[in-house]
Amino acid sequence: MMHEMTTVDAPAVAIEGVSHCYGKRQALDEVTFSITPSTFAVLLGLNGAGKSTLFSLVTRLYAIQRGHIRVFGRDVEHASSEALRMVGVVFQQRTLDLDLSVIQNLTYHAALHGIGKHDGRARADEVLARVALSDRANDKVRNLAGGQVRRVEIARALLHRPRLLVLDEPTVGLDIKSRADILCYVRRLVVEDGVSVLWATHLIDDVPLGLNTAWLTMQSTANQSPHQIPLLQEN
Repeated sequence: MMHEMTTVDAPAVAIEGVSHCYGKRQALDEVTFSITPSTFAVLLGLNGAGKSTLFSLVTRLYAIQRGHIRVFGRDVEHASSEALRMVGVVFQQRTLDLDLSVIQNLTYHAALHGIGKHDGRARADEVLARVALSDRANDKVRNLAGGQVRRVEIARALLHRPRLLVLDEPTVGLDIKSRADILCYVRRLVVEDGVSVLWATHLIDDVPLGLNTAWLTMQSTANQSPHQIPLLQEN
């Protein structure tokens, strides 16, 4: 059993012995790794390797069947409210309301987090500036390009000022420039704000080199059980 750690000395995310099955099919088998704070960690694996399943467990979309997940020392299963308050999420599937404007999507999401109307608008303006989309605030989401939609989703994930940002295949289907722009925005969050990032992808081009970058590789349990994911640190 893992001992509770304070948020000061705890990893940004700690996965210990996590297994998950869909009926008889094993999706995750004893996955174990941890990420130090203010690190850009890339979870690299082919489609079907279990990346999205792991993200669904970290974000509490799925109940944890076996093992432990902690975010800055807070147990996702037993202290989910405290843990999830520190997490911003960008899912693989697009989740914005296409018929609302960019600013409406953001202020609505801020309200769901209990952020007041005035503060919510101020934070929305702030995060849009971070992703260089202030000039599209009043445009409907359906009129944005794919890379711009992704940037709005990143902005939305930052509204409640999380300490950990998790992104599931955030650049799939985007052109080269849009992919590079999004990678640049997220890397700046690590360097400038100390945000911890867990970025899942099957694209090797998404793996950045440089300071505070860690690589984690996942393999399908059909080929090899990822009992402990190797962690390669770039210094």
